[in-house]
Amino acid sequence: MARIELGDGDGMEVAKVWAQVPHMAGAIHEMSKAVYERSSLPIREREVARMRIAQLNSCDI
Repeated sequence: MARIELGDGDGMEVAKVWAQVPHMAGAIHEMSKAVYERSSLPIREREVARMRIAQLNSCDI
């Protein structure tokens, strides 16, 4: 759940976030592609790191 006010409307929360800064969406997409498609980390290690980062940021896992 976002900690900023995104306003009402249909659509997923993540889409509403990137609608606020559309000029960054392409860069974020490329970063995500690099992490998930070209990573040298095995998927299990990557997911453990992702879960730990979420925990450190007080996000639900």
